[in-house]
Amino acid sequence: MLRKAFRVIDRSFAFVEDWSLFLTVSAALLVALANIILRKATDHFSLYWSDEVVRKVIYFSTYIGCVAAVRGRSLIRIDVLIQLLPVTRRFLTLVSHLAVLLFSVLMVRLGWQMTVSSHQDQYALTSTLQIPEWYFYAILPLMGVMMFVRTIIVAVEDWTGVKEGQS
Repeated sequence: MLRKAFRVIDRSFAFVEDWSLFLTVSAALLVALANIILRKATDHFSLYWSDEVVRKVIYFSTYIGCVAAVRGRSLIRIDVLIQLLPVTRRFLTLVSHLAVLLFSVLMVRLGWQMTVSSHQDQYALTSTLQIPEWYFYAILPLMGVMMFVRTIIVAVEDWTGVKEGQS
């Protein structure tokens, strides 16, 4: 039952991660490409807001990419001790998971505070597009929750030795 729930959550998160990253990076690429073409093809026309779009997509992809990195077990960690003393693998993996869980809790808490604070400030708008900044800050608690859940799934898989997708 738990494995089935983990599989549903894992697939749902993977869908959100993959498609949101694909769509946002594609949009940024198209906007940047259009701006380059317009600047080179015309003398006086460019998309003044294209840099802001690209910056916001980098921001988004960094945080949602963190969740995808947990799925792929690709987070940065020091594993030299594991290579020197393989007996420490379980303990250090547990420490790594606990550190990610702590980080994700901090992202939820601080991200929520930043989102609420920005939402209450009517002047907190992006510089060129005039989009409320709280939309972008809302990514932080969302990412924290997704990262927390994903880390629990990965930790259970590591502890039981059964990877998702295997029966």
